[in-house]
Formats: sequence, C-alpha cells, structure tokens
Amino acid sequence: MASSAEPKLEKKEVEEENPSATADDEDTGAQVAPIVKLQEVTVSTGEENEDVLLDLKSKLYRFDKEGNAWKERGAGTVKLLKHKETAKVRLVMRQSKTLKICANHLVLPTMSIQEHAGNEKSCVWHAADFADGELKEETFCIRFASIENCKSFKEKVEEIAESQQTKSEESEGAAAAATELIEKLSVESKDKENKAEDKEAPAPTEEKEDKNEENAVEKN
Repeated sequence: MASSAEPKLEKKEVEEENPSATADDEDTGAQVAPIVKLQEVTVSTGEENEDVLLDLKSKLYRFDKEGNAWKERGAGTVKLLKHKETAKVRLVMRQSKTLKICANHLVLPTMSIQEHAGNEKSCVWHAADFADGELKEETFCIRFASIENCKSFKEKVEEIAESQQTKSEESEGAAAAATELIEKLSVESKDKENKAEDKEAPAPTEEKEDKNEENAVEKN
C-alpha cells in the first residue's frame, strides 16, 4: 500500500527547485550608490543678527475692511526681535507648520496696543506691516492661551515703544545740537576770513604818495 505522506526533499533539492529562497539571506557586500546626491543647504531666516526679547505661541488675526470682519492669519510663534547693530525692534510671527510670515513690522514709538474688548487674552494694535512683501496699513488682533502671556506681550511692546520714543528724542536733540554747532563754526570761520582780509589789505604805494605831492606843488 502506497504511503500518502509526501516525500521529504533533501536540502540540495530544495535549493535547486527554489534558488531564491537562500539568495535573499546572502550578503554580497556590494554597496549601492544613491541615484541623486543631496547637498546640505543652510537656510537663512533673517533673524541671525537679532536677539529674541519675547517668544510666545499665539494666534493672529487681521481686520478685513472690505468684509468688515476679523480674518485669521495663522497660528504660530510671535517674536519681538532686537537688531544687534541698529537696536531697532520688530515684531515677527510665523505659522507653526509652514513657517510662513504672518506679521513683520517695526515697533515704533507711535505704536499703541490695547486689550481686545471683552477678551483678556487678546490684544489689538495698528501697524505698517511688510509680511506680504509690500508695506500695508494693518489692524491686528492676537490671542494667547493665557491672560499672563497676553499681559507679558502687551507690557513688553509698551516698554519697547517707550524706549524707542526716548531714543528718538535723544537722537533729535543730538541732531539739533550738531546743527547748532555747525552753524556756530560757520559763523566763526566767516569772521576769521573777514579779519584776515582786513589785515591783508594793501597799503598806499609810494607812487601814489609822490603823485599826491606833485599835485600839491602844482596847485601852489
């Protein structure tokens, strides 16, 4: 009686019937070079020469005058950045995922920031913004996760605006003093030139004196 059990194949026979069964397990040691070689690129944010004065997560809105409504600009991080050389401070906000700029403008002495009516977590202000690549007058509203963050933001902006006002007044005073000094030096220089001209005026020549004497003799 024939046995119904399938015959067992030898290992050699299995390899011959299915050679790929062991080929996948073998390490040939070959190294495959990538088709495209990517180079490391340094991305500049434009913030390399600035110090961060404030960095808070928030959501930004702009007021649409045509639609008479607030429109969301994006959720992300708002920063107050001070330039290391000019000491000017700007407000910059980027969207958290795309890093697209939502707001980008200087904090000027004329900037006034107020709490949004009925919401202690929000602030409103007006500024000449450059986020879209051209200077536009915008009204912004920013909302924070907590009252403390909103308060910190508002107080920091007010502090910077006040310091910019002081620097502006000092700069104007220095410019006025410099102008006054230049005018004074100009007047003194003219006076010296006039005095020098008086000293260098030619004395009467002997010929003129002789002619005067001859005229006097003829008259006599």
